[in-house]
Order: sequence, then structure tokens, then C-alpha cells
Amino acid sequence: MHHSSTRSRSSLGILIVLLVVLIISVIFGVSFGSTTTSPLTTIKVLFAHIPGLSSWFSAPDAATDAIIYKIRLPRVVLAIFVGAALAVAGASLQGLLRNPLAEPYTIGVASGAAVGAALVIIFAGGGLLGAVSLPFAAFLGALLTGILVYRLAVVNGHLAVETLILAGVVMSSFMSAILSYLLTVAGHNLQQVIYWLMGSLGIRGSDYFIYTLPLLVAGIILLCFFGRDLNILTFGEEAAGQLGVSVERTKQIILLLATLLTGIAVSLAGTIGFVGLIVPHLVRLTLGPDHRVLLPVSAVGGGIFLIWADIVARVAVAPVELPVGVVTAFLGAPFFMYLLRTRKSRGYF
Repeated sequence: MHHSSTRSRSSLGILIVLLVVLIISVIFGVSFGSTTTSPLTTIKVLFAHIPGLSSWFSAPDAATDAIIYKIRLPRVVLAIFVGAALAVAGASLQGLLRNPLAEPYTIGVASGAAVGAALVIIFAGGGLLGAVSLPFAAFLGALLTGILVYRLAVVNGHLAVETLILAGVVMSSFMSAILSYLLTVAGHNLQQVIYWLMGSLGIRGSDYFIYTLPLLVAGIILLCFFGRDLNILTFGEEAAGQLGVSVERTKQIILLLATLLTGIAVSLAGTIGFVGLIVPHLVRLTLGPDHRVLLPVSAVGGGIFLIWADIVARVAVAPVELPVGVVTAFLGAPFFMYLLRTRKSRGYF
């Protein structure tokens, strides 16, 4: 009992430290860009917009205020929630499938979301219809892909975990073929679709971010509640069933929630890979495999990771802005290879 209370205290301490790091990351994320402002100026501008503090703080000029508060802050907030969604979805899929290489991209869900969103960009354009239907289409694409992958992996009413990854790879390839076809018929929307597919927090995601925010928050919180069930599932499905976990139903709910989060994240920022792979692994290496700790800490870590990836994307080749998906892929691909190598040597594969 004493051991568990000590563990929960240390986990809480780590979460508090991460939240402080998150706040510092937000300040730097809002400060850096094609025109860089000092962190002190940024803090003044942010405090000037807090009711009750506006009389104490003020922005140096209207242009700086607009850049920090209207352009950069929404982008950083978007990075926090997209990063959190992808990291939690990745962590829960790794736990569910008991596979260290599982994440929304390896099970094909992200490719399905990309097809749904690309259809809207090409055929509905950038008007109100496009803005409203893009998150819905991305989620629908992710959901349909998720259902197909799930159906392919179900044998005699039982979800075969090892088959799910293979089904995901097959669906991912199929969705990539559909995307390639869509790119050939995109016409004048081609550039927009390609830029969007590379993943960027600067695209029009923030226009309808406010409508999808409640769904993102609900999905992240609900997945965090499955920490105990995921811990029990690591003992094997038979043991989990004996310990009172409704195994098949738990699998379905976790898959649905991970699909929902991926669909929304892809609709808001395009395809940003490897966040769901890197962050949960770093947390697991640091804090161990307890999903009750792993899921909430991955959420905060995902937000921090994507803020810094976006800073690199904006600053690396300024004034040109790199797509943030390119930055995460540069970091993620070597990390994936390293994981594959170390897991192989330990006999995981």
C-alpha cells in the first residue's frame, strides 16, 4: 500500500514538472517564428489578454499583439491538442496490441483519415462547406478504415491482435493508392492537398478547431481511464477476462477512441507521423509500463513534443516554413529503426 502511494506521489510530481515544461514550451512556441519576439514580451502580451490583468500588462504595439495572440497562440494550442491526441492514441494502441511499433499510422487509420480529408479539399474546396465537413470526413475515413481493419482481424468473434497490424499495413497501402489517384485528379487543389498531406499546424485547422476541441478533450480523457484495463490486458486476454475485464468490448472501445482522436488530429493538421510512436516510448523508458501513468503523461509529452517540432519547422529554414510532418519524420524514422533493432535483439520479433 505504501509502495503504491509513493508511486502515485512520484507520478504526480512528474506530471507537475511536465506541465511546467509545457508552459515554458508554450512561451517559446509563441515567441519564435519568422519574426522573433523575446519571451518576456510574449508573457506581457499573453497576460494582457487575461481578464483582470489587462490594466497591469500591455502589448508593445498592435502588430506584435496580433502576431502573438491571433496567429501564434492558436497554432501552439493546436499543437498541444494534436500532439496529445496522437500520443495517447499511440500509447493505447501499443498497450492494446502488445506491440511496441503500433501507432495510428501503422494500423492504417491515419491513411483512411487522410483520404476522407483529401476528398473534401478536392471536391468541396475552401468555403464554409469544406471547413465544416473536413473534420467529419477525416473521422469517417478513419472510422471506415478502422472497421475494415477490425473486421479483417476478427477470427470467430475474437480480435486476433497479431493479425490487426498486418491488416493495418494492407489497408494503409490501399489508402495510399486511393490518395495517389486523388492527387492525379486534384487539379488546382493539388498543391493544397500535398502541403496538407505533409502535415502542418499552419493550415486552416484552427478555423474549426473550436468545434472539434470538446471531442478531442473527451477522447483523451476517456482513453486515460482505460489505463487499468490495459495493464490487466498485458497479462494476456484469458487472464484479463478472469480478472473481470470485458476483453472484446474493451478492445472495441479503445480502437474506436484511438480512431476518433486520429481522425480529428489528421483533419486539423494533416498527417503528422511518429508522434504516437516516439512519445509513449520515451515515457515508458522513463516511468515504466504502467498505463495509468503512461497515458496522461504521454498526453502532456505529446503536446510538448509537437510544440518543439513546430518551432524547428518554423525556424530551421526561415523565412520558408517546413511542414511539421517532415520534422517529426526526420526524428521518427531513425527512432523507429532503433526500436526495431533493439526489440529484435531482445527477441520481441
